[in-house]
Amino acid sequence: MPLRRAVAKVKYLPGTEAWAAGQHQAGKAVQYALQLERTLSLAGRCYWTVDAIADGQLWRRFYVTPDGARVLDEERKPAAARQAATPSAAARARAP
Repeated sequence: MPLRRAVAKVKYLPGTEAWAAGQHQAGKAVQYALQLERTLSLAGRCYWTVDAIADGQLWRRFYVTPDGARVLDEERKPAAARQAATPSAAARARAP
């Protein structure tokens, strides 16, 4: 399960979803490759390498902790995660 979680964390990043949608519209195949032989050790944490590929060409490389809690981009900075849904103002007003 942690392998799928690592790939899903990359696949569902907002920028990755937009890129993949554009590639699919262009008729290109999108793949996500987990490279366990290319681990990264940074600040005492292990990161797995996940490549985003379209038609055999690398688009971006990401680094994901095995638990999926942290995702770094190619520059080893935190990747922008999907925003969690928040209740509307009306829903918050109705809440006790």
